[in-house]
Amino acid sequence: MTTSAMHSPDTATPPWRDRKRYLWLLGLVAPTALLLAAALVWTFNQLGWQSVAPVWWWIGPLLVYVLLPISDLFFGPDGQNPPDEVMEQLEHDRYYRYCVYAFIPFQLISLVFAAYLWTAADLSWLGNDGGLGLWSQIGVALTVGVMGGVGINTAHELGHKKQSLERRLSKVSLAQTGYGHFYIEHNRGHHVRVATPEDPASARFAESFWTFLPRSVWGSLRSAWSLERTRLRRQGKGPWTLRNDVLNAWSMTVLLWGVLAVVFGPAVLPFLLIQAVYGFSLLETVNYLEHYGLLRQRTASGRYERCTPEHSWNSDHIVTNIFLYHLQRHSDHHANPTRRYQTLRSMAGAPNLPSGYASMITLAYFPPLWRRVMDHRVLNHYRDDITRVNIQPGKRDRVLAEYGGAS
Repeated sequence: MTTSAMHSPDTATPPWRDRKRYLWLLGLVAPTALLLAAALVWTFNQLGWQSVAPVWWWIGPLLVYVLLPISDLFFGPDGQNPPDEVMEQLEHDRYYRYCVYAFIPFQLISLVFAAYLWTAADLSWLGNDGGLGLWSQIGVALTVGVMGGVGINTAHELGHKKQSLERRLSKVSLAQTGYGHFYIEHNRGHHVRVATPEDPASARFAESFWTFLPRSVWGSLRSAWSLERTRLRRQGKGPWTLRNDVLNAWSMTVLLWGVLAVVFGPAVLPFLLIQAVYGFSLLETVNYLEHYGLLRQRTASGRYERCTPEHSWNSDHIVTNIFLYHLQRHSDHHANPTRRYQTLRSMAGAPNLPSGYASMITLAYFPPLWRRVMDHRVLNHYRDDITRVNIQPGKRDRVLAEYGGAS
């Protein structure tokens, strides 16, 4: 701790310490969950509990839909913000970035292990008779998909940084899910258009997740391609070049999946597709809840106002924040995109979700429940002025009539 982060000796206040410092290592649970599942399957088989053992191949969904929501409820919000005087020292503490870097080798090891599990004909060392059944293979795919979804968030943390190494690692982490275009669209598209009707990754009031999902997936892809085509045109180049960051990111997926198919056989390809779709759908669910219904207003000049803390839904629940590198402190992230996760703070003025992202993901799957929980929060945020809300266009007249706005 630098002297600037210390209080004077005549005060009783001790130096500020990050009480989550070593908890950040729990971010490695997602990329090692499949390895843990294998150990649990072996243990249960040794104990003679063969009928129960395959459940552990579904450890990823169990983590997302059961363990994390319960943990958020039990441990509650964090409540700790780093003070101004420690921000620079905390930002440059390399320990925190090594916690993120470590995700990627475990991610690749687990993906290779999954390919082996999908195709192995003899898993007697695990106590299995033959290979995995289809139910267990799908469980492995979804567990790896959870890792891929969290991997997109890892890529999100790395892709915002200025160092070229971290940007390259971001693309490596995205290769598993085939979502390399996120590297372009999130940084140069979403952060510019956030909380506006033009942003495919900002959910609209009365828009269900199932309507938002294809709109965000295809809209983000088209936007990323357009952004790169425009950038390359300014350099006098066409888009069909590996200097196109969309194409070179996708090429990593082709290479990775191709190597796995050559080594383990083409039987891995359907499961790679399952895990990729599930993985990026988790990312899109998070996108859905981060800006639902929030809208930047236009200024007198016709431009959108600057993005402020009130344009992102936050949650300070500590457990999911640890697993997602403070992604839930989303307002600070939009205000300071290059700021490292350990220095992000809960900001006054930001609207707050009733629980952590993990709990809200499940809620988003059920539109009537989602709207019952969230619509009144959006209205409260705008003091019941529905005209200030980002409304789903096809439902605009009905929503305005229901909530008393003028069409």
